[in-house]
Amino acid sequence: MTAPRARTRREIKAYRRPRRHKCWNHLVVAPLWPLHGVNLGTLLRTCDAVGGCMAVPRLPWVPEALDKGNTLRRNPCIHWTSTNAGLWLDRQRADGAYIVGVELTDESIRLADLPAARGRTVIVLGHEQTGIPPEGLARIDIAVEIPMIGSGVSLNVAVAGSLVAYKLAGLL
Repeated sequence: MTAPRARTRREIKAYRRPRRHKCWNHLVVAPLWPLHGVNLGTLLRTCDAVGGCMAVPRLPWVPEALDKGNTLRRNPCIHWTSTNAGLWLDRQRADGAYIVGVELTDESIRLADLPAARGRTVIVLGHEQTGIPPEGLARIDIAVEIPMIGSGVSLNVAVAGSLVAYKLAGLL
């Protein structure tokens, strides 16, 4: 049995980037109530990996956190929202986006049952400690939960957002 051969950077690039993505026609990862800057950098990398974009509120510390966390060689696709997340979500829905909240609710579906996105989809991520606030939950079309066996209540926002983004992109 021969050992697997790792692809070269050129092979990877040719395979993954056949054409430029159109950010508003696919996935937008939206950590609208961020607490930790390190999570934004991780989500930015995931957005690039799935061909999506990130929407973040224009808080004073967010641009620096994104600059620090950006390990990509090109400028990532970032959209700035107002600090009023509810109004931003209302505009996304009015523009035809499907809103998916990553939250534990009585109506949440399991991540495994979430179909790939068929159109522009916004993935709403809540605050690392308190989740999606009521004004955000009132605006989502569907809630998705990531089942856990361990003793923790939830996953890190960057990890949870990455799992949902991969699933909605049809890559899992």
